[in-house]
Amino acid sequence: MPLSTTGELVGRATADRSAVAAFNIITLEHVEAVIAGAESVDAPVVLQVSENAVTFRQGRLLPLARAAVAAAERAAVPVALHLDHVRSDALLRQAADAGFGSVMYDASRLPYADNLAATRAAADWAHAQGLWVEAELGEIGGKSGRPALDAHAPGARTDPDQARAFVADSGVDALAVAIGTTHAMTTRTATLDHALLKRLSAALDVPLVLHGSSGLPDDELAAAVTGGIAKVNVGTALNIAMTGAIREFLTAHPEAVDSRGYLTVGREAMTRTVAAVIEALTAP
Repeated sequence: MPLSTTGELVGRATADRSAVAAFNIITLEHVEAVIAGAESVDAPVVLQVSENAVTFRQGRLLPLARAAVAAAERAAVPVALHLDHVRSDALLRQAADAGFGSVMYDASRLPYADNLAATRAAADWAHAQGLWVEAELGEIGGKSGRPALDAHAPGARTDPDQARAFVADSGVDALAVAIGTTHAMTTRTATLDHALLKRLSAALDVPLVLHGSSGLPDDELAAAVTGGIAKVNVGTALNIAMTGAIREFLTAHPEAVDSRGYLTVGREAMTRTVAAVIEALTAP
């Protein structure tokens, strides 16, 4: 079916008081696994390419983006393409021509005033290109090898009053909030600040996004949706599934040299993970 946009999928989820799952992709196997997992549970999904993934792909955005678009157009469920954690203005300006319908512009590392100014400029440019824009306030941490902030450190959590002003002044379409998750967690032991999420949901009239969701157990994922999260980002969980399955395969088959064998089991493991995450988001 035709490529959807993140704004469309998140808008529907917000209206339904549900959430759309967004998965970070690195390889073609990630793309295929995310779509297959979403199709298996008949749910829409967002494919996300991060700036880190572009760096891994030798700075080239188009090869992975073109593959993702081609796969999405053959999917049996709605699929959107999102450019994630963009810091480079040069990369931002490639988004529309590469088939992306949305971007997450990340200036959260900057002091508030600088974050606001940079995000406002990015949002103005992106909206002129028809792109939906997500930003982050607070610091979720764990990105690019940086340690997470302590839960009580200044700026570690998103302040509702500041968030309201930030959204109004920046013009963004959605806000990623820091409420207890951390990027790149390899254990599912994170817990959310549900009281803060309730305050943020009441304070803001744009969809809320949860980053670092690989670290949450199923009950916390479901509670996040109930509390007002409309987009849930997952990346590390796919890499854990893929790496674990490949490691097990190669241990059992030390003679293996054909990459199709271990990439198949890696892709299948990621497919199961995608389906499980989506089902957790829709749990009663």
